Amino acid sequence: MKLRTMLLCAALMTASLPIAGQSVILNNPGPGGAYVIRNATIYPVTSAPIESGSIVIAGGKIVAVGRTVDTPEGATVIDGTGLSVYPGMIDSGTSIGLTEVGSVAGTRDIQELGDLNPNAVAAVALNPHSNVIPVTRINGITTVLTEPGGGIISGQSALIQLSGWTPPEMVLKSPAGMHINFPRVRTTPLSGQPQDEEGEKRAKKQYTSQLEKLRDTFRDAKAYEKALSASEKINAQHRPEKDLILHALVPVVRGDVPLVIFANLEADIREAMKFSDEVGIRMILSGGQEVQRVLPELRSKNVPVLLGPIWTLPGKEDDPYDLLFSNAAALHQAGIRFAIRTGGAHNARHLPYQAAACAAFGLPKEEALRAVTISPAEIFGVADRIGSLEAGKIANVIVTDGDPLEIRTNLVRLFIGGEDIPLDSYHTLQYDKFSRRP
Repeated sequence: MKLRTMLLCAALMTASLPIAGQSVILNNPGPGGAYVIRNATIYPVTSAPIESGSIVIAGGKIVAVGRTVDTPEGATVIDGTGLSVYPGMIDSGTSIGLTEVGSVAGTRDIQELGDLNPNAVAAVALNPHSNVIPVTRINGITTVLTEPGGGIISGQSALIQLSGWTPPEMVLKSPAGMHINFPRVRTTPLSGQPQDEEGEKRAKKQYTSQLEKLRDTFRDAKAYEKALSASEKINAQHRPEKDLILHALVPVVRGDVPLVIFANLEADIREAMKFSDEVGIRMILSGGQEVQRVLPELRSKNVPVLLGPIWTLPGKEDDPYDLLFSNAAALHQAGIRFAIRTGGAHNARHLPYQAAACAAFGLPKEEALRAVTISPAEIFGVADRIGSLEAGKIANVIVTDGDPLEIRTNLVRLFIGGEDIPLDSYHTLQYDKFSRRP
């Protein structure tokens, strides 16, 4: 028995050792020391740029930003001459931490079985040591919304920082939203061939069934919440029998957690807004390929939009080629709050360039930067903690040699929660390894 135990321990220790050539990135356990970045151009985002400015980081927070600042004793001084300082960027929709290798099922934890999974919590399924994390953050992205997928009600997303040893250390807000894939009528099958009459009937029947299931679930959740609230008020010993699905929806029904509804087509977006009105729950639209056709309704209902991915094809053959690139400018002109999402994991590092594509098609450049910094922070209710360079906020700071939305720009320094993060990733380590090949 002792021999078997020793062999098992040895096997586990061996399995935990890094594979040759594999990136070994140790995330940061907590707030680091004090740093002062001097003589740089500071871009607070919420105010005008500061030429030859300084920023002080201590205790994991931004202590001061301005032309003249006091340097804490023992602080590390960084010369920022010729450099720029920005807040870390925020991706408003990814699966980072929930997937590693798409073709290997054992590394994917994005979705659960069944249609209704509001009790699925992204925050408890995170892999803090994913190789996707350092690859993403060395492009200036310090925070992401990681969201479950699949089914009708996918589950609860989490707003996480891309540094930490354990999921609780990474989580900034959970749940950030309850995610729904809004039902749609699929009039064209995956083969791309025209749908026959019988196939159309089946598609409409499935759509009606899914929509009714969604409505029934929220009706039941409201009744469950009402019974739960009544029992709480009178301190009843006999509370409603706990239902995992309905219990998970209680914060949503109470208005504490928003519905993040994924829909792309005009008809689906309209139905999604109608549904949110029916259940009386505030909504955030995710996806939104055809938002330009519903701008007045989005504005009148004050529905924020998590737009993207931008780098993909329009949903219909007759859509203009620049539809997805011009959506952001249209939302901005209509006065609708929006942020940009990449919608994946491995290509989340392209977030700044997707924002830049929007700027190339009519979105003011400063608004493109806001769409990946302060705007998502405002939409998710954490603008008092991240999204801009202001005293008192978490020190998620990037130092660059140019505009972070430009593909030629390099990241020079990276701070997450005040920690000076090494600029290593699986990509850089592989490059270093093979560049020295004889």
